Amino acid sequence: MANIASARKRARQAENNRQRNMAARSHFRTAVKKVLKAVRAGDKETATAAYQAAVPVIDQTVTKGIIHRNKAARHKSRLNSRVRAL
Repeated sequence: MANIASARKRARQAENNRQRNMAARSHFRTAVKKVLKAVRAGDKETATAAYQAAVPVIDQTVTKGIIHRNKAARHKSRLNSRVRAL
């Protein structure tokens, strides 16, 4: 355990940041899963709506530094092609 005050503070900050990052990552994964679920069900209208809702969530995770911009672009591209294939 940290003995120095600044180290204790950094440990607290690290834990808060970890929880915030995990919540944002979970939000990202849920948004992606909603699109995939609608695609598997074959419902183009729901899939399109879910995709449009997922894009800003994906972009937010990039802005917050949780995922790389190339990973975000790859996810958006693959989801879009699956929605268009319906």
